[in-house]
Amino acid sequence: MDSIATAEKKPHVIVIPFPDQSHIKAMLKLAELLHHKGLQITFVNTEFVHERLLESGGPHSLDGSPGFRFETIPDGVPRSPEASGDTIRDLLMESLETNFLGCFIDLVTKLQDPPTCIISDGFLSIFTIDAAQKLGIPIMMYWTLAACGYMGFYQIQSLFEKGFAPLKDESYLTNGYLDTIADWVPGMEGIRLKDFPMDWTAGVNDKMVRYCKEAPQRSHRVSYHIFHTFDELEASIIKALSSMYSHVYTIGPLQLLLDQIPEEKRQTGVGYSLMKEETQCLQWLQSREPSSVIYVNYGSTTFMSKEDLIEFGWGLANSNHSFLWIIRSNLVEGESTLLPPELEEHIKRRGFISSWCSQEKVLNHPSVGGFLTHCGWGSTIEGLSAGVPMICWPFWWDQMTNCRSICKEWKVGVEMGNKVKRDEVSRLVQQLMGEGGRIMRNNAIEWKEKARIATGPSGSSSLNIDKIVKEITILSRG
Repeated sequence: MDSIATAEKKPHVIVIPFPDQSHIKAMLKLAELLHHKGLQITFVNTEFVHERLLESGGPHSLDGSPGFRFETIPDGVPRSPEASGDTIRDLLMESLETNFLGCFIDLVTKLQDPPTCIISDGFLSIFTIDAAQKLGIPIMMYWTLAACGYMGFYQIQSLFEKGFAPLKDESYLTNGYLDTIADWVPGMEGIRLKDFPMDWTAGVNDKMVRYCKEAPQRSHRVSYHIFHTFDELEASIIKALSSMYSHVYTIGPLQLLLDQIPEEKRQTGVGYSLMKEETQCLQWLQSREPSSVIYVNYGSTTFMSKEDLIEFGWGLANSNHSFLWIIRSNLVEGESTLLPPELEEHIKRRGFISSWCSQEKVLNHPSVGGFLTHCGWGSTIEGLSAGVPMICWPFWWDQMTNCRSICKEWKVGVEMGNKVKRDEVSRLVQQLMGEGGRIMRNNAIEWKEKARIATGPSGSSSLNIDKIVKEITILSRG
């Protein structure tokens, strides 16, 4: 095994993600890389997440392997299928603030092999920093975001301090106020208020706003910060972050690093998805021409109205381009996702609908030439890694910030309005897939190559993974 750890006893790292699909996927990939480099891993999920991973991956998918094991802590989330997304989120947030610290400490103290280090999701700093201090264990923060997304969250406090938030009334959402330039953000010149990961309709006492505001502010108590990006992609923001923290590591795109490990040496054998991945769509893609398909996926937590779903459907059907459309069972909250029969007939001519898929396999399929995305960071960096241009329909939080970077900084995408209109969907699909998207396609291919270089043998992300392993190894020696 490729290993930098030279101590006789392997360093033992506890990895704990925020219980959300994209966070879990990014942290599992980092854990797998660190395991390959010779570290012991204990990966801690909530009970609810653990059950969902078993449902999607099979009863033995979390058996682990030598030096890689899974543990759970209670989460306070109901198992009832009737529980709404809002109910689950509220109960989870309450449990994070009240129960997780004690449960996590109990788990760590009962482990047979004492841990060397904790790698915590940055959005769990509400309890993991205190836990590390009480346990006397070093801690690293892993932000499964872009650097721009993190910096956006970091600036929420400034938005309140400078009087930009809360909004005086809802008219400020539409009167041009949110186009105001925020000229104080290091490394993000020209960012507008609307580009921040902010719920502008909520006040400072809103639970989610407060949580997202305080998580990055607590980060100054920690010396080590890991970001799922790469240096060339966000050079100016990485420079700003490096002036804020003593140790900053960029390690993306993680999948490109994992792809370099021979299959027989990837011992964890775990899937990354909380939902069952269908494979029929990959077979359908085989029948399509190269770069002819627009792939549409709104991520694991975005929801929309039935009206928006139908507008998307007609827009895709009328674009005269082939499309692979992911419609989760809970995409339309509280309503059926069944489409009108007439629309279904149109879709059969050029489209394929799936409930979930292996996104990286789809994006890297030769038939896929464009990506209509909600701009979650996991989807964004996977699109960049595959060299696929994007239509951006951001929904909330850092998706807004990612959208700005996709369209303005990296020039690989175009933004559509938040109010879904079938004519705009058709027009943007035709633009992206046709001659109007040529520059975006060329830029996407260039970023794909730069990502490949960053994860190459002497690339910045590869070197940073080695630095993290070396630092953990040093910490293990006391």
